[in-house]
Amino acid sequence: MKNIKSPGGNELLDAEDLLKNKLGLTYGSYIADLGCGGIGFFVIKASQIVGADGIVYGVDILKSVLSNVESRAKLLGLNNVKTVWSNLEKYGATKINNNFLDFALLINILFQSNNDIGIIKEATRLLKPNGKLMIIDWQAGRFPIGPKPEDKISPEKLIGLAESLNLTVEKQFEAGKFHYGIVFGKE
Repeated sequence: MKNIKSPGGNELLDAEDLLKNKLGLTYGSYIADLGCGGIGFFVIKASQIVGADGIVYGVDILKSVLSNVESRAKLLGLNNVKTVWSNLEKYGATKINNNFLDFALLINILFQSNNDIGIIKEATRLLKPNGKLMIIDWQAGRFPIGPKPEDKISPEKLIGLAESLNLTVEKQFEAGKFHYGIVFGKE
C-alpha cells in the first residue's frame, strides 16, 4: 500500500514569503497570529523576522495549542513570542490592547467559524491606525485537502465584510496552490 503524505507547512504556504513580501513584516514589528494553531507555523517565522525588538502574539482558543507554541518557541530560543488565550469571535476578548499591533494574521481560520465578521472586527480592534491585516483562506473548489466547499469564504464576501469595518484592500494574491490572500489596511 502506498503511503500518501498530506502537504503541510511550506508545501501549502510559504510563511516567510507571505510575511515579508506580501504583508511587509519587518524587524521590530508587533504582530499577532489570530488562531495560530498548534504548530505555530506563522508565529515562529514571524518571530524570526521581527527579531528581539519585536513581539509576536500567538492567539488561540485551545490552551493545549498555546502550550505547544510556547514549548516550540522556547526550544528554538525565541524570546519574543507571547501566547494569549482568546475566543476571537467575542469582541474585546483578546487580552491585547486596542490599536497596539502593526500587523495581524487570520490564516485558515474563517472556514471554521460562523462569525467571520466578529473575528475580523476583533482583529481590526487590535491594529494601530495604518496597521495591516493579512487574511489567507481556501480558494473555491473541491481539493484533496481542506474544508468542504460550502464552508469556504469567497474573496468577494471577505472584502465586503472587511470594507464594512472600514478596512481597505491593499493587495490580493495567490497564496499557494489552494489559497488566496488579501492584505487589508486600517484607516
